[in-house]
Amino acid sequence: MKKTWIVLAVIAVLLLLAYSSVKNSYNSMVSMEEGVTAQWSQVENVYQRRTDLIPNLVNTVKGYADFEKETLTQVIEARAKATQVTVDPNKLDAQSIQKFQEAQTGLSSALGRLMVVMEKYPDLKANQGFLDLQAQLEGTENRITVERMKFNESAQGYNTLIRKFPKNIFAGMFGFEKKAYFEAEAGAEKAPQVQF
Repeated sequence: MKKTWIVLAVIAVLLLLAYSSVKNSYNSMVSMEEGVTAQWSQVENVYQRRTDLIPNLVNTVKGYADFEKETLTQVIEARAKATQVTVDPNKLDAQSIQKFQEAQTGLSSALGRLMVVMEKYPDLKANQGFLDLQAQLEGTENRITVERMKFNESAQGYNTLIRKFPKNIFAGMFGFEKKAYFEAEAGAEKAPQVQF
């Protein structure tokens, strides 16, 4: 009878240890996944800040560059396209992030063309409102870079956690999937050629 109680106590301790291990693994995966989701929200937040600055920039430019309608129209259309692309934070796969990044790249390209065109207008370049908006836009672009880096770091931590043994077993059991990263634009590895 005493041996039975000892065996039952050992089994109970092993079950308690297994339960504790599964619970801790599950909870740490949930915490890391929520961290990735929160960081994704911050990425979207800074992109939204940039999107919110564009109407003010376009309105400021309109008064100075009446005949640059095509460039302004491209910026407005790119902004509309970028705001239509949304990503479900629970489905941060490579395809979703690439689609989001492509829409944002289109907007960045249109803004870049607008800034080049604005170089032709000395009155506009001297306008304090335009200069303030330009500085805010530059600051926002820096924030985007920082938040994308933080997102990649958060995704890396989560991906590492769910791939390590024995957590990879629990991750598979509970449906935790790998998160995608922001990647450099195609051709970004090549330095631009500057000719004088």
